Amino acid sequence: MRSSRSPYARRATTAAGTLLALSLAATACGQQSEGGSDEKKGSAEDATIGIAMPTKSSERWIADGKNMVKQFEAKGYETDLQYGDDKVENQVAQIENMISKGHDALVIAAIDGSALTNVLSQAKDRDIPVISYDRLITGTENVDYYASFDNERVGKLQGQYIVDKLELEKARDEKFNVELFAGSPDDNNTKYFWDGAMSALKPYIERKQLTVRSGQTKMSQVTTLRWDGGTAQKRMDDLLSKNYGSARVDAVLSPYDGISIGVISALKSTGYGTESKPYPVITGQDAELASVKSILRGQQTQTVFKDTRELAKQTVAMTDAVLNDKKPKVNDTKSYDNGKKVVPSYLLDPVSVDKSNTQMLVDQGYYKAGQLK
Repeated sequence: MRSSRSPYARRATTAAGTLLALSLAATACGQQSEGGSDEKKGSAEDATIGIAMPTKSSERWIADGKNMVKQFEAKGYETDLQYGDDKVENQVAQIENMISKGHDALVIAAIDGSALTNVLSQAKDRDIPVISYDRLITGTENVDYYASFDNERVGKLQGQYIVDKLELEKARDEKFNVELFAGSPDDNNTKYFWDGAMSALKPYIERKQLTVRSGQTKMSQVTTLRWDGGTAQKRMDDLLSKNYGSARVDAVLSPYDGISIGVISALKSTGYGTESKPYPVITGQDAELASVKSILRGQQTQTVFKDTRELAKQTVAMTDAVLNDKKPKVNDTKSYDNGKKVVPSYLLDPVSVDKSNTQMLVDQGYYKAGQLK
């Protein structure tokens, strides 16, 4: 009778059996095996998980990697954590290497979500399950599950924060200037962040209560390749020099803390940050330490906190379930169509943070109090 177990569970058992046979053969020949405590024992918990992260240039991704390694290893897994330095070819090569080594599952935060079709076909051929982490992998059926935050809500929190901070509902006769930034065009999350933010801002732009003096109101006009702060700084310099002169920018929609830091640098170079010319409302995302400190100094105004410990926990649970022939818990089976399939997803809730509630980050153990001084 054919086994009803999943190919992933069967694969882990078969691989373990092969390793056991080789080990017994080596022992019979009088050879000693090194690192006995690390050998696989035939259970999925002893499998190796390949973790492909995009870059170390953001403290957020470093934290993601560390969190997953810690939680996978606590369950008995071995891990192989690699960073692609924001180069697609690096990440593809790293994933190919993980596949060739026979890793039992892959967790991938893609640099370019559309660039992994070929390498994930190789994973499929080897019955290696793939969990898309935070950034949705697109254009392929060979992604099994997706773990992230509610990305459209992230954008909605940013856009609504600008609406509330400028009191646009109360001061309907007042007019303000705003400039818009979006994330990397090759990151699927960018569209969700943008759509969420614009759902809050667009009505006020249409009624001309908010004016985008640059005229750049389409997502394609305002993306920031690789979420790079230096790129954002150059663009903000250009926006200010060409469109503002003596006029003031009252708010900047920034989708990510690294972009926010670049925007602030451009604003500071043109005289913002003084009593007579305070910084505009500036949003962000990820609650990176530098930006939380910036918020406390009165520069950046807001960020969106996404607890990467919880995201790692959910990802580990998903991977563990797949390798043990169980169905992972999901809470969204409709929203994340990658162009080839709707990927079953688990979405966590983001939280808006400004100067009024940064203590929450300490209370929840995300940062220590001394780090925020």
